[in-house]
Amino acid sequence: MYSFFQPISEHADMIHKLLRSKSTSLQNIIVTSLFGTLSAIFQSAGGFFPWVGYLISPLATAPIIFCTILSLKFGLFSYMVSILLLLVIQPSELIVFPFTTGLLGLAIGLAFRKFSKRISIIFFGSLALLAGMMIVLYGFGFPLLGPSIPANISYSGTGILFLFSFFYSWLWTEASHAVFKKIQKLLYYI
Repeated sequence: MYSFFQPISEHADMIHKLLRSKSTSLQNIIVTSLFGTLSAIFQSAGGFFPWVGYLISPLATAPIIFCTILSLKFGLFSYMVSILLLLVIQPSELIVFPFTTGLLGLAIGLAFRKFSKRISIIFFGSLALLAGMMIVLYGFGFPLLGPSIPANISYSGTGILFLFSFFYSWLWTEASHAVFKKIQKLLYYI
């Protein structure tokens, strides 16, 4: 039975323990760099392939989540690698990735490590995404979601942003949880 108050972080904890015990520092750095590169490629896909790329671009969150599950240090490293690669590959994505997609990946990965209940993980991710979107929208004046959200601070605009960030964080939490189950099963066979 589905419950927002159900603990779901056990798979992430097992992946963390299994991979950290079986891998060397060099392997961790290589994997983290590869995932950071993958995240930058996914994020820049919208600029290179205008229609299909926008469907691929949200996948940039997944590698950051996975690296943060390994450790916060590796998550931050892959986040920074992605930002530096985007500076070279697609500089126009530098205002979006650090405050939305990448920040959500860090927040959900960290939440899987620190919290156990589904609602806590979703809420932590949604607050981080909301803060990032508000910085981009209200701090930089960048129309993140197009003309639908006004550039001046309002309760209705903030409410819409919170609902969107909660739904988006919920989707990523559920997708991550499903993938973590599969990865944990796979790691036991290796």
